[in-house]
Amino acid sequence: MNNSKVLDFVKKYTMVFVLIAVVAYFYVKTGGGILLPSNISNLISQNAYVFVLATGMLLCILTGGNIDLSAGSVVCFVGAVGATLMQSKGMPAWEAVIAMFVVGTLIGATQAFWIAYVRIPPFIVTLAGMLIFRGLSNVVLDGLTVTIADQTGFVNVFGGGADCYIKDFFGNPGGINVTCILAGILAIVIFVGINVRGRMVRQKKNYEVENFAPWATKLIIISAVIAAFAVRLAQYKGIPNVLLIVVGVIVIYSYITSNTTTGRYFYAVGGNEKATKLSGINTNKVYFLAYTNMGFLAALAGMITIARMTSAQPTYGQNYEMDAIASCFIGGASAYGGIGTVPSVIIGALLMGVINLGMFSMGVDQNMQKVVKGLVLLAAVIFDVVSKRGGKFIAKS
Repeated sequence: MNNSKVLDFVKKYTMVFVLIAVVAYFYVKTGGGILLPSNISNLISQNAYVFVLATGMLLCILTGGNIDLSAGSVVCFVGAVGATLMQSKGMPAWEAVIAMFVVGTLIGATQAFWIAYVRIPPFIVTLAGMLIFRGLSNVVLDGLTVTIADQTGFVNVFGGGADCYIKDFFGNPGGINVTCILAGILAIVIFVGINVRGRMVRQKKNYEVENFAPWATKLIIISAVIAAFAVRLAQYKGIPNVLLIVVGVIVIYSYITSNTTTGRYFYAVGGNEKATKLSGINTNKVYFLAYTNMGFLAALAGMITIARMTSAQPTYGQNYEMDAIASCFIGGASAYGGIGTVPSVIIGALLMGVINLGMFSMGVDQNMQKVVKGLVLLAAVIFDVVSKRGGKFIAKS
């Protein structure tokens, strides 16, 4: 590859290299502790809500750099409603799950209406939502903690109980979860197969494809990461149930954003709303879908949160929206909209999770942890803005 292509490759996968560097740094500083099997499993469980919310937040950001400030409060409110229905009203878990999805989606649709059709700025609508649903969470819970007793049903399904791992169908010989290893191999085969098939289809249609060397390097690196990930999980308890939920969300929304007409509309609106409107696309519907979907995924994140904590509290969900927003921008989503992918956002969320876990393992003060995360977010946005100016740090007056 010539220098230009090398630079393009490095720029495209900057966050991947940063993630690898950060993991290596904390590996040295913690004496390898950050990559202990238990820590890898905890990294998934503790950050599952971030993966889900960041995926939804990406769609909002794609429409023009807009964000949803109410996501954390909606997570808390939906969790409060669900826990109350199950514990105080005696509602079966599956009915409570449906109710939580309905509540979250209705909240998202209500906010989406004001944003899409009345054209009130998203910042104002979702800021109001943040205050409203944080207050309603206290009202529903009466300021108390509601404990979820359904340990074998709702809690384990959504990843919070002691048995919230996929059973090893081979009996866990030698303390290694064979089912987890086989799942990792299957994931690699599917990942490589999809990429190879996609490349062959593009070549057959005479479309431009990525050079073979960087393309193959990407496949090898990601496959190696999946393999290492599977081995580490297999050495602990195996595949957490919540990982299946997260993977499902990632796969579905990756497909929607990259392979459907609706997905392309999000990018088009963020790229140039006026041109998109003139081309016959209903931009109001695009905004409505983005924020309604945010409510739907906030409901899912609420279920994951109360399942992990086995309770609902008025304080849950605080700063969740900030974690999601930071993950999007760190993962390469543009502050101006129209740019960003689900896999990149997940890398951003992983980076934030690794930084949290690494600093916690090192005993870094919580206030300094916030400082570091703020600096990482600022650096990511500066990189995005400066790169769009062709490397010029100071804007022309």
